[in-house]
Amino acid sequence: MRALIVDDSRFVRGYLRGLLEEKGIECEEAGDGQAAMDQLNAGKPFDLALVDWNMPVMNGLEMLMQLRAEGFGDVKVMMVTTEAENDFILRALDAGADEYLMKPFDDEALGEKLAMLGLGED
Repeated sequence: MRALIVDDSRFVRGYLRGLLEEKGIECEEAGDGQAAMDQLNAGKPFDLALVDWNMPVMNGLEMLMQLRAEGFGDVKVMMVTTEAENDFILRALDAGADEYLMKPFDDEALGEKLAMLGLGED
């Protein structure tokens, strides 16, 4: 399984990479939505994208909408963000997000969301 971690924080990308690699998931990283779309359009197959909302160049919601519009429907998208208001959650789900994980989070919370996506160990 391959995951694309999209966050403008190097620390958050590293934290997520560590958690996912412990679960046997191969990871690539992008610092913004445009860089992530470039990787997707380069033909690199991904099963999962973990996407921050607030990023420069192209934010997570814009990336999600473009990803879905360009036919990457087989990529599971989990928004991973500090945006906790219901409006943000509904906008992300309406745009095609499969799950929504609020920062801060721990390994257990991430594992639960992966299980909800059918990507968990259990």
